[in-house]
Amino acid sequence: MVGLICVPTVAPVPRVVIIGAGIVGTNLADELVLRGWTNITVIDQGPLSMPGGSSSHAPGLVFQTNSSKTMTLFARYTVDKMLSLEKDGQNCFNQVGGLELATTPERLEELKRKHGWASSWGVETRLLSSEECLEAYPLLNKDLVLGGLHIPSDGLALAARAVQLLIERTREAGVRYLGSTVVTGIEQAAGHVTGVVTSGGTIPADIVVSCAGFWGVEVGAMVGLPIPLVPLAHQYAKTTAIPARAGRNPLPNGASLPILRYQDEDLYYREHGEQYGIGYYGHRPMPVVASSLGATPEQVDEQHMPSRLDFTREDFEPAWKLSRELLPDLQESEIADGFNGIFSFTPDGGPLVGQSPTLDGFYVAEAVWVTHSAGVARAVAEILTTGRSQIDLAECELTRFEQVQITPAYVSETSQQNFVEVYDIIHPLQPRESPRNLRLSPFHVRQRELGAFYLEGGGWERPYWFNANAELLKDLPPEWQPVERDAWSARFYSPIAAAEAWKTRTAVAMYDMTPLRRLEVSGPGAAELLNRLTTGNVTRKPGAITYTLLLDDLGGIRSDITVARLLDDLYQVGVNGPVDLVYFTREARVQTKSNPERWVQVRDVTGGTCCIGLWGPRARDVIGEVSTDDFSNKGLSYFRVKKASIAGIPVTAMRLSYVGELGWEIYASADNGLRLWDALWKAGQPHGIIAAGRSAFNALRLEKGYRSWGTDMTTEHDPYEAGVDFAVKAGKEGFVGQAALKGRSKETATRLLRCITVDDGHSMVLGKEPVYHDGCPVGYVTSAAFGYTIGKPIAYAWLPSTLSEKTAVEIEYFGQRIHATITAEPLYDPQMSRIRG
Repeated sequence: MVGLICVPTVAPVPRVVIIGAGIVGTNLADELVLRGWTNITVIDQGPLSMPGGSSSHAPGLVFQTNSSKTMTLFARYTVDKMLSLEKDGQNCFNQVGGLELATTPERLEELKRKHGWASSWGVETRLLSSEECLEAYPLLNKDLVLGGLHIPSDGLALAARAVQLLIERTREAGVRYLGSTVVTGIEQAAGHVTGVVTSGGTIPADIVVSCAGFWGVEVGAMVGLPIPLVPLAHQYAKTTAIPARAGRNPLPNGASLPILRYQDEDLYYREHGEQYGIGYYGHRPMPVVASSLGATPEQVDEQHMPSRLDFTREDFEPAWKLSRELLPDLQESEIADGFNGIFSFTPDGGPLVGQSPTLDGFYVAEAVWVTHSAGVARAVAEILTTGRSQIDLAECELTRFEQVQITPAYVSETSQQNFVEVYDIIHPLQPRESPRNLRLSPFHVRQRELGAFYLEGGGWERPYWFNANAELLKDLPPEWQPVERDAWSARFYSPIAAAEAWKTRTAVAMYDMTPLRRLEVSGPGAAELLNRLTTGNVTRKPGAITYTLLLDDLGGIRSDITVARLLDDLYQVGVNGPVDLVYFTREARVQTKSNPERWVQVRDVTGGTCCIGLWGPRARDVIGEVSTDDFSNKGLSYFRVKKASIAGIPVTAMRLSYVGELGWEIYASADNGLRLWDALWKAGQPHGIIAAGRSAFNALRLEKGYRSWGTDMTTEHDPYEAGVDFAVKAGKEGFVGQAALKGRSKETATRLLRCITVDDGHSMVLGKEPVYHDGCPVGYVTSAAFGYTIGKPIAYAWLPSTLSEKTAVEIEYFGQRIHATITAEPLYDPQMSRIRG
């Protein structure tokens, strides 16, 4: 008998085409090579020696500290990567450090907040007095400076040099580069990318990644994909030689002083040998249409490149005057050279990373500055090779925007506003002033009559409190009285929230839940799809609701959702946003294609429906006035759904509550929304009904210990760490992420999301502050609010699992340490008796 030799099947290495040989594209090629992929072609319309995009003129300042953990971690990796790129004894990063100045009391406080972010995200920083700023930077005008923030690991990235070194080493690994080659189209078949059409012919591809920078809008248009960015010109000037710096920096672009940010006046500085470089954001926005720049010439140099526009000296005059005041030695120099360099700006200031929602295999990594370039490239390489970035990408995900937010008018206005505000002090709750009133619930007219104060999210106007409830403050019992807040935490806040929380706990309140995104998942394969993608048991009989998780292949939490089974082949799914819609739609498409008999349709029904959260101990008294349906525990128990009629209006009632009180999410069609509001409002008058806003909602949510995805937990966390492992059905097999969870438990977790209460009963925090134990930073705050029911501030924070309940910790808030204690959760109704009625 002849023995059979089994040869393992090796998956073919995908053919990857990267569009753009700038700092992102070349880093991506390098990161893929490091992971064993070599069938890579990089295309650029410019010459490879200097492609001519933003990377070619970027001044290279890398300031790592950011309010976003994701962006900070991207920048940290970029620093490490740049330091590792070395040739002839020189690397691509001059780690001179960074110094951010405060010339106003407001900025001085902001620097304390930034020091907190840095401590939260693991970046070493130090707050400096005005005298210490002068020691670190002797050229400063001592009369202007109040203090500063020093970041020793910041510095100057030599982007153009890094690009050349990356090209050189990836070429040696087999990467093919095509310079002076114009992309004219993207080929596709059966919903998947198949190739890139260029001026030199078509290149077959299984994966295409657009790293085209501000030209990305044009590349996206080739596949019908809106890329929500605006190219904007940003002024940069070089001075003549400054006598005081003669001989200090031997190299032409050398620097020894820290890079400097003067954010109070929208300015930043770096040395270029004996000259100074000055960047300015204080001028008018100057939008550019990339397609109007024409073809990239065959010869590109530092003075002539598509991304370098003519200097408009009149726009720079204020910057020059301010710079000479801050740095008096500049008075002995003039402007030697200047240009308006093009960069990409987006509606929310974040990069655009991810796969097209409609064309599989087509990815983008756009609106990425040098500061975050290597970090983003690594994230994309991880997505392509393992299916997930180790750093959460929710803030960067290409599909994070609502449809109304990717219209050209919205993208143009908001991206230009982000340019204007790039150095502004922005409160975490601060809404944009324009555009507003893009999405209004059917209840909007009644809410305005009640004096609603709105903040905006996802284009929706969301009431945070109602001025009509101000009169309730005089009736608040002493234990419910709100505490005095500091000026920062008092912004976009009203003590009326205390009254609204009180009425929710003691009477009944109506909450507008319309902005919660709702999907209709239907078809003979609906149950199969949802069962495969979720951690819970979603195949129970119609009428059941399941709180469950969406995991990625590595066990990270990509979303938490509620799944209500209305019929055998019809579900209503509450999700967190557009990214979830894209995920379900793609997976439904794959399932339908592989098994047409088990087809699935996913439909976003949010805009055509509305929702009122009716919650409180008197909720049944109200509903009994307007409905003959059975809303008792027998008729509709906890986590059940049914069709009903309220005042003659067809509704879907779900027995859910994210405030921890008896009640329902009541859904109706949008055309019936106003009638529904009016009927419940009238019926509730004898029972003390009020309208309540999101300030009270968030406080009540935290008292009950409910997590908010994207804030409290992300793809970086698994269910055990986040405290939502109850949503993983014991014994369930075959769901996405199930294999990765094997062997994990709360006992094996090294970090946990923990509840913290503030000891003094009044000191507020808002989120992202570092948490200290024994004098060392050990974690950071995610969500925070004043707990009106328990009478003290609450925070949730990621902390080492070795810290037990009742452990004393400190939260740093604007440079001050607030004493707090790790506390058992939930803080309110742990027996669930209130919510179960």
